[in-house]
Amino acid sequence: MYRSRSYRRLARVTPSGRKTIHYKRKKNSFPHCAICGDELNGISISKSAKGKSLKTTSRKFGGVLCSSCNAEVIKLASRIENGEMKLHSIGIKQKQYVLQMIAH
Repeated sequence: MYRSRSYRRLARVTPSGRKTIHYKRKKNSFPHCAICGDELNGISISKSAKGKSLKTTSRKFGGVLCSSCNAEVIKLASRIENGEMKLHSIGIKQKQYVLQMIAH
């Protein structure tokens, strides 16, 4: 169980003077946007969060994209649907989300 790196190794000296290793579970990190890498707001990282609204936001790509990247994807999808842009002119990170928006 302790072989995985999800546990921190803490070197401790016991009262008898012996050196031992104590294992402590690492804390969860904040979720990040899949495009820009910023931390996502409005999402709890605690495992004891009650209710779905605390765990994720209730919009398209909630919990995956930040609000500014989400707005950019929606704009790009509407421009492609209207014929103002071509699909090959979009960045590779945004392309999969734009394709999902067009499919729905």
